[in-house]
Amino acid sequence: MALHVIVGKGPVGTTTAQQLVAAGHSVRVLSRRGGRSSAEIEHRQVDATDAAALAAAARGAAALYNALNPDYTRWAADWPPMATALLTAAERTGAVLVTMGNLYGYGRPAGAMTPDSPLAATDTKGRVRARMWREALAAHEAGRVRVSEARAADFVGPQVSGDHSHLTRQLPALRAGRRAWVVGDPDAPRGWSYLPDVAATLTVLGTDDRAWGRAWHVPSAVRSQRQALTDLSGALGRGEPKVSGIPWPALRAAGVVLPFLREVADVRHQFDQPYVIDASATTATFGLAATPWDDVVAATVGAATAGV
Repeated sequence: MALHVIVGKGPVGTTTAQQLVAAGHSVRVLSRRGGRSSAEIEHRQVDATDAAALAAAARGAAALYNALNPDYTRWAADWPPMATALLTAAERTGAVLVTMGNLYGYGRPAGAMTPDSPLAATDTKGRVRARMWREALAAHEAGRVRVSEARAADFVGPQVSGDHSHLTRQLPALRAGRRAWVVGDPDAPRGWSYLPDVAATLTVLGTDDRAWGRAWHVPSAVRSQRQALTDLSGALGRGEPKVSGIPWPALRAAGVVLPFLREVADVRHQFDQPYVIDASATTATFGLAATPWDDVVAATVGAATAGV
């Protein structure tokens, strides 16, 4: 089977590497600090902004996966040089470039978001992500490289730490019977992308030529934060939880000393109305479907309570 090279060893990169290995592929993971290689996965230390180093490490690869995750407060500074280096490396090696994307580029949605929804973001983060895709797609259309992008909703699953999941971070409060304070409207429907489903989508995009030249959505569940937390609380053996939205003035005030919260306030449109992902094209084309929600809840709670 082919060599697949993943840049980034966070939850997305790690889970994707495992699925590629399970499918019989050779896998090499590149990251800033490197790692200990195993019989199944090779690790190398590479600077993601160094196009020459990336190209050398990806020589002979069938696909190159962008699974990077720069600090939330540094997207505008960190994403452009990394995206440019990855695109250059893919062009030099001939590897398909598969990028882990998100929904930021759409801006404030007027309904369920599809891959054909306009990239109309006006906030800084959304413009950064939209520009990355437009540059990659332009290179594809010019015949310089083959590209695809997987766009996911908020992550959920035992692979995701509380720092990177709006649901996982609430598990201690649910377990203790305390009120869960969430960002935005607790009753607005939202998409939730299970990490194994994210990895399955990335794997298909790197191995099926029907995927190239466009973006695809990860099949995802749709639940409001209140519904999702109620499901998790039930799986923990607790009753219906108390769930409240953090007032926006309070969140903005906290953002004065906590840059992360300031960044969240700048994308308020993702939390104060329905923010729903439509992945029907992915399902129709590749046969991928979201893992049943009850299974997602059981896996998330099971991992959180193991050893407790």
